[in-house]
Amino acid sequence: MTKPIGSAATTQQPAYSARDTLARLLVRWEWLLVVLIIAVAVLNTRLSPFFLRTNNLLRTTSDFMEIGIMMLPMVFIIVTGNIDLSIASTLGLSASFMGWLHIMGVNIWLAATAALLVGALAGLLNGVLIARLRLPALVVTLGTFSFYRGLAYALLGDQAARGYPPAFTSLGQGTLGRTRIPVALLIFVLLALAFGLVLNRMTFGRYLYVIGNNEEASRFSGVPTVRIKIAMYVLSGLMAALAGLILAARFGSTRPDIGTGLELTVITVTVLGGISIFGGSGTMIGAILALLLIGILRFGMGLVNIQGQVQDIVIGSLLILSILLPRLAGQLSAIRSWRGATLGKIGLALLVTVLFGWFFFWSRTLIPAK
Repeated sequence: MTKPIGSAATTQQPAYSARDTLARLLVRWEWLLVVLIIAVAVLNTRLSPFFLRTNNLLRTTSDFMEIGIMMLPMVFIIVTGNIDLSIASTLGLSASFMGWLHIMGVNIWLAATAALLVGALAGLLNGVLIARLRLPALVVTLGTFSFYRGLAYALLGDQAARGYPPAFTSLGQGTLGRTRIPVALLIFVLLALAFGLVLNRMTFGRYLYVIGNNEEASRFSGVPTVRIKIAMYVLSGLMAALAGLILAARFGSTRPDIGTGLELTVITVTVLGGISIFGGSGTMIGAILALLLIGILRFGMGLVNIQGQVQDIVIGSLLILSILLPRLAGQLSAIRSWRGATLGKIGLALLVTVLFGWFFFWSRTLIPAK
């Protein structure tokens, strides 16, 4: 007699041994990032005796905390299969608005609050155009990329806002009490915990993955896609504004071109962290590990005087690798033998590590003799 659908014979799941489970954990994308971080740290240590100094490591985190803060909402956006190319321009607009108010004599904290509001409104405009009017995110944010930067220049022109009080500049330059921990690092850690909790433990985060896998199906299933997409773009604008305040505090001044080009690094960090550009997959842990990887890469290259143009080559190459390597890793995961998949991914990690090491030594020869 034919067994009915749903019987034990048809619903039985394959049993995985402890060894299989461990192998599946070890071939996750996050472990490749861990291997690369260790490799880069070892290489930096051999190239410069100043790399492992605690004071240097803590101080250099201030150089990419603004990128990290903008990365957090970018994870939400890319998980849904969307993009925000205007995030650095929103940073510039918000910081310029604060600087303009400061020049007009407004209290710095009131000006900073207004700048956060401007950032949220900029994100709201993106969200309404994308979610409510259903315009392509790439086109909308490419337009506001230029629009917001133009507004920043309209506010400040060619001048720079200066003379911020020490209480404000401590956001970007200060440390916690007598410790060496930067204030910006603490802000990022607290925000990362909050965003990670939302993504992994709350209904809002689950909805983001559902939208990324199939937006039309999620809409017909009752998921409030419009409100969620608007909310995530408002968050993006708000975090960009906060990053702008911290960056202005670190520089001690604001120019309308502040933060120009940071959108490339933010997107690179997010995608390198394993967040699929097609939406529906990725973790906050992976994005944070990618941020750490790029941070120590830039720090190490700076210690050995590698040119800024060469550093840009690295960032661009990482963006390509962050798209290519997950495809290769996915193909390796399709191998039925867990040993073959594991060995393949270990080999992939070693290949990337060797390439990075070779690039470090090769790039040093590009520095012209003085």
